[in-house]
Amino acid sequence: ELKQMTGYYVEPSELKNLDVVKAQIQALPAGTAVMVDVKNIYGSFYYSSGVSDARSSSVDIQDMDGLIEALNKSNMYTIARVPALRDREYGLNNTNEGLPVSGGYLWMDEDGCYWLNPASSGTLSYLIQIVNELKSLGFDEVVFYDFYFPETTGIVYKNDKAEALATAAKTLVSSCATDSFGVSFVGKPDFALPEGRSRLYIENAEPINAAGIAQQTGLDDPAVRLVFLTTLHDTRFDKYSVLRPLSAAH
Repeated sequence: ELKQMTGYYVEPSELKNLDVVKAQIQALPAGTAVMVDVKNIYGSFYYSSGVSDARSSSVDIQDMDGLIEALNKSNMYTIARVPALRDREYGLNNTNEGLPVSGGYLWMDEDGCYWLNPASSGTLSYLIQIVNELKSLGFDEVVFYDFYFPETTGIVYKNDKAEALATAAKTLVSSCATDSFGVSFVGKPDFALPEGRSRLYIENAEPINAAGIAQQTGLDDPAVRLVFLTTLHDTRFDKYSVLRPLSAAH
């Protein structure tokens, strides 16, 4: 079963110096949860992926492969963080999977990224490929962020957005989660978390609101399935699962 976890996340800026990151992780106690970004919003992978040949110039691919290998040899609980529905590369090459504007073109955000339709079978197949690859690399859990519809009137979408997201989340969990591998999501407290090995990650919460957020989620086991991502060391978060910046461990 899933257990309450405490650990750290690697900030994207730290990926430029993976030797330091590796040394910091190796100094952590066994069983610590460690979350690392493996892909960016532009569609570039930070490791040697077979899903796409898009690579990020900001991260040394060989060093990231080495970090993943080192994580596999450790006794850490390893988590891969992935942007779900925001992907410029995939949207550019698969225009029928994106969210269109009234003229038929794809909607683009302020970062120059296309957003994908969660109800599209192509989108889900793409995300499932990524999850299965990360599972094969030895990760214990994948966390999707940017798993929502952008708040804009520019997008033309006739179906129920909440239903589309809930169905997509359920499909991802039922297709990829196992007794030893989790598929989780960054979202708001009212996010419809699917049944199965899955957690809800909450960002930037105030400590005074932690208990209220836990109640709002409606989870039977919030200490386990609710994870706070925070830079704060307030003990009110420690009643639940919590991840803090890796730099805070030293």
